[in-house]
Amino acid sequence: KLATMINDEGDNVDLYIPRKCSATNRLIGSKDFASVQINVGHLDENGVYTGQATTFALCGFLRTMGEADSSLDRLWSTKKVEIGQ
Repeated sequence: KLATMINDEGDNVDLYIPRKCSATNRLIGSKDFASVQINVGHLDENGVYTGQATTFALCGFLRTMGEADSSLDRLWSTKKVEIGQ
């Protein structure tokens, strides 16, 4: 069981919460300076931004291997079916 710091209001107050790569499910460490987080905006049927976005995190390992673009394309293809775009 992970030890977390929770204040009196029930909010998580840990100093660092690691992200996970959306494509490989690897933990993205604090020293992974090659990692990126990309927000992809949602559009309506007229192509106008709706104010919503989907966030994808890609680890540096994936980017170093040159697989980030194909992974992002695969992730967005499955996500846009879920949200109906």
